[in-house]
Amino acid sequence: MAAAFYPTGLKAILDADIDLLADTIKLALIDTGTYTYSSGHDFYNDLSGVVGTPGTLANKTTTGGTFDADDLTFTAVSGSSIEAVVIYKDTGNTATSPLICFIDGLSLTPNGGNINATFDASGIFKIGT
Repeated sequence: MAAAFYPTGLKAILDADIDLLADTIKLALIDTGTYTYSSGHDFYNDLSGVVGTPGTLANKTTTGGTFDADDLTFTAVSGSSIEAVVIYKDTGNTATSPLICFIDGLSLTPNGGNINATFDASGIFKIGT
């Protein structure tokens, strides 16, 4: 699996319950040794294996049908290996913060340094140190 939408998150976008531009959208780094994607997961409290503190996406756009945001730096990350990220809407409550998308295929081992998430305007997402 390279990427998958969480069905309830996708439905929320289609029903306009999630506004990718106006809502607080965050990115969480995930250790897949602890967490496995499930289409039945719907809220942030279903996640395990979150590494570090999730980051908030800023200056989001959807130009030409492509989701873009400012690049994001996770500072001083340590802990378990990172093989995936989860994009979600933060409501301030983990039990009501809907999961949007799971992206795996990463291979990072935190060493206490920064990890950068790059959103390319062409729609290509990259993560690395």
